[in-house]
Amino acid sequence: MARVAVIGGGISGLGTALMLGRRGHMVTLFEQDAREAGEDLNRDFFDWDRPRVPQAIQPHSFLAPVRTVLRTEAPDVYADLLARGAREYHEFDWFGEHPPHRAGDEDLVTLRTRRIVLEAALAAAVRRERTVDVRRGCWVRALTIGKGRPARVTGVQVGAEMHQADLVVDASGRRSPVPAWLIAAGCRPPVVDSHRTGIAYLCRWYRLRADGPRDPGRVKTGSAAPFALAGVFPSDNDTFAASLVLSTGDPSRGALTDPAVFEAAARRFPATAAWLDLAPEPQSAVLAMAGLDNRWTALADDDGPVVTGLVNAGDSLIHTNPTFGHGAALGLRAAQHVATHVDRIAADPIDYHTWTAKTLRPWFDAQVTADRADEQRLAESSPPADRRAAALAACAFDDPVVMRARAQVRHLLRPADDAYGTDEVDRHVTAWLAAHPDFSPKHDGPTRDQWDALIPSRPPVAV
Repeated sequence: MARVAVIGGGISGLGTALMLGRRGHMVTLFEQDAREAGEDLNRDFFDWDRPRVPQAIQPHSFLAPVRTVLRTEAPDVYADLLARGAREYHEFDWFGEHPPHRAGDEDLVTLRTRRIVLEAALAAAVRRERTVDVRRGCWVRALTIGKGRPARVTGVQVGAEMHQADLVVDASGRRSPVPAWLIAAGCRPPVVDSHRTGIAYLCRWYRLRADGPRDPGRVKTGSAAPFALAGVFPSDNDTFAASLVLSTGDPSRGALTDPAVFEAAARRFPATAAWLDLAPEPQSAVLAMAGLDNRWTALADDDGPVVTGLVNAGDSLIHTNPTFGHGAALGLRAAQHVATHVDRIAADPIDYHTWTAKTLRPWFDAQVTADRADEQRLAESSPPADRRAAALAACAFDDPVVMRARAQVRHLLRPADDAYGTDEVDRHVTAWLAAHPDFSPKHDGPTRDQWDALIPSRPPVAV
């Protein structure tokens, strides 16, 4: 059995430790924050100051790999998630009646919950694993690195202690210090591909009233204006988040941190307006997040691994702008792969690096491409996509065949070219266009004049 040190106790770190422990490996997890998600979910979610995890308070939709990995590796954790209030939403629920089943349809499920619920369920399961030692409030200050070509990581330094390991897993997140440690130790530098996204997020959390209306009706969860996107995130225990997305250069961005301005703007979009019309109780201030990168950090180059005895997972490996919600799904897939092949990875990580490049990297590239298009469109208030591309999106909400293709892409099951490029999808979109001869791409959100009328004239607050 391998001795594994995991740096970081977020979703990827907890998932890696849990899956390794359940295979009998000896795992020590080091987490800098002394606090962990517990039983009071609302307190932990709204009152826990987590500057190293700015996305923790933002809305999440957990895609199919989160569900499938947990149901395979830790069905008790998945049952705990549902018991804590997480809800399943199948993509075909939009139609009320599901179409005839096809293989794979069972995986087209979003898990609707706040991130804290998943963290709490994982943390509780890890605490029960006898082969996993969780050390919270422990800051890993360095790696221990032995000689060799390439050099081999032999463990971690925590305070004055040297903790030996057959494999170290860096799951310390988007601000991982590991690449700098490797360079300082004289290793070849990791290969970093980073793209700044000029996109800003603002959200506010609400709770449905126990004695109030609860059904927004059959309404999409997303709306768009030429310069902004709006979305609603139904979540656990009667909570939901309304979210606005716009360019970081938009002059109205600062004013939207005012709850009254934010809500007035959100009511201009059908998706968020339908939920706000339920008269929910606000649960938070307006929460802003920007300054985001898409970043891929490979611990291997053309000459092979830059170091052995070390791999990265989660945001330390692949950090993407949360537009598509890839983070937890890709993190748990990497955790499962590490746990399944840990002995081979500890001996030589090249197969792991090859797997990540083949399996995870394409989703990173797709995110970069989409973000560049969104950033340009939001900054320039560009018109909608061409007619057929817009029809593909609109048709999905009328046609289960096209919805299936959309869901397969959304849930990281098939690349877009494969899912949308079939003769069947082409026939269905062509038939939909023939049945809607007057269809033309358009936005359902406000015009720029309507938006600007909502924004106070005072100088914006920087966010």
